[in-house]
Amino acid sequence: MEGEIDLHIILKNLNPLLNDGQYVYLKVDTLGNIPLSKILFFFNEREGITIVMKKQDAIELELKFSYVAAWITLEIHSSLAAVGLTAAFSQALGNANISCNVVAAYLHDHIFVDERDALKALEVLSKLKIGNSEI
Repeated sequence: MEGEIDLHIILKNLNPLLNDGQYVYLKVDTLGNIPLSKILFFFNEREGITIVMKKQDAIELELKFSYVAAWITLEIHSSLAAVGLTAAFSQALGNANISCNVVAAYLHDHIFVDERDALKALEVLSKLKIGNSEI
C-alpha cells in the first residue's frame, strides 16, 4: 500500500479532518518520566527532543510549552514520494496568513496550525482544488 502519487488526485481528495483537542510542542532533554502513550510523536534533534502531545497531558506532567496547536489530518493516503503536496497546502495556508507545521507519516500528512486558526485553515484546505491552485 504505497499511497497516491498523482498531485492532482491528491488535491482533489485531500479531505482535511480537524482532530479533537489542543496539542502542544515542547522540548525536553530526555523522555525520562514521560509515558510513551502520552506522546503523539517525537523527534530527536541535536539540541534536544521535540515532543507533540495533548495540552492537557503536558499540563498534568508539568511540562513547559508555549505553542498551542490544532491538528488537521489530510485523509488522502498520499505517497511519501508524492511531489508538490506540502508546497501546495503550505502556500494556500500562507496566502491566508496561517502558519503550518507539517508531519508526514506513512499513511497521511498531518498539519498543526495555531489553535486560533483551526477553522480558517480547515476552510482553506477544503477549498484547495486544482482549479484554485497555481500548480
